Amino acid sequence: MLKFEVFLDVEDERWKKAIDHLEELVEQVKKSVIDVVYDDVDFLKKDKNFSINLALSNDVEVHRLNKEFRGVDKPTNVLSFANVDDAFFEQMLNQETDIELGDVIVAFETMKQQAQEIDVSFQDHFCHLWVHGMLHVLGYDHIKENERAEMEAKETEILAKLNIENPYQE
Repeated sequence: MLKFEVFLDVEDERWKKAIDHLEELVEQVKKSVIDVVYDDVDFLKKDKNFSINLALSNDVEVHRLNKEFRGVDKPTNVLSFANVDDAFFEQMLNQETDIELGDVIVAFETMKQQAQEIDVSFQDHFCHLWVHGMLHVLGYDHIKENERAEMEAKETEILAKLNIENPYQE
C-alpha cells in the first residue's frame, strides 16, 4: 500500500477563508493525482514513505523565492521544487525509507487574480495549480512540446476526476 503524505503549511490566513474544508480538498486532489499517475511513476511502487510539502503562501513570499532560486523578479502562481530533479534522488530512493519529493508553493494574490481573469472559481483554480505542482514533484515537466502535451493530458484527466473542466480547452 502506498504511503504518501502532504505536509500542509498555511502561511497566509486568507487561504482558510477562501476555501472551505481546505485540508480535505488537498487530500482529495492528492488522491486523484496518485490514482492517475501511479502506473506511470515507477518509484511510487517502492515500499517507501513519500511526502510533499505544500505551502499556501502569498505574492511577497513567492516573489522572494522566485528571485532567489530562479532569478525571476516577480511572483508567479505556483512554484515547485522537485527533489526528483536532484542528482542524488536515485541514491536517496535506494537508501532512505522516508522520501521527501519536494515543495509546492502557491501565491494567494496571483492565483486569485488569474482565477478571476479566466473566469473559474478560486477553488477550481487552486486544484489545478496543486495538481500542476504535484506533477512537477513527481517528475513531470512541460519544457519540451511532447512533455507539455503529456503533462496537460494528465492534468486534464485528474481535474475531470475532481469534476473540474479542462483548463486548456479553447
